[in-house]
Amino acid sequence: MIRLASSSPTRARLLKSSGIEFIQESVDFDEDSIVASSPKNFVYIATLGKFEANIKAFGYNDYPLLVADTVVTAGGKILRKAKTLEEAREILLTQSQSITSIITCMIFQSKEMKIIDISKTDYIFDAFDLDDVERYLHGGDWRGKAGACMVEGFCKRYIKSVRGYESTAMGLNIEILKRFL
Repeated sequence: MIRLASSSPTRARLLKSSGIEFIQESVDFDEDSIVASSPKNFVYIATLGKFEANIKAFGYNDYPLLVADTVVTAGGKILRKAKTLEEAREILLTQSQSITSIITCMIFQSKEMKIIDISKTDYIFDAFDLDDVERYLHGGDWRGKAGACMVEGFCKRYIKSVRGYESTAMGLNIEILKRFL
C-alpha cells in the first residue's frame, strides 16, 4: 500500500490498473511562484515542493509516499493550465502540427528507498481541425489540464507518432515505478 499524494484521477487510474494498492490524499503546493530555467527544471522544482509539503504532512513511515507533477511544452513554451478560453485556444494551436513534449517527474519515498525520476514522452501532432478545436473549447474539457488537453482525449485523434510511455504523458511513469515495487 502506498500514499498517492496527488488529487489526479488519472494517476489514481494508472495505479489501480497496474494493481498497485494505494490511498489518495495530499496537501496543496502553490506552483505559481516557481521560476525555472527549463521545463525539466520546472517540473523537478514543482515535484520537490509537493514532496516536501506532503512529507511534512504525512511522512512515509506508515505508507510509502508518491508525488508527481507534469509539464507540457511545445514551441519552446511551457504550456500551463489555461485560465481563459482564449488562453486555451492559444495553447492548443501551439501544439497543432508540432512536437509536444510531456515531462513527468515523480518522487517515491519508502523506508527502504527513494526514487526520483524525470521521464519525457513526445507526441507529434497533425494539424488540429479548427472547427474541432472550437467545439472542444466550448465544451470546457480543457479546464484544469496542462496543455489544455489530454492525449487520451481531444488530442488522441491527431497523434501521428509517439516517442516514450503513454503513462508518462498521463502523469506518472508507471513502468519505472513498477520495477521498484
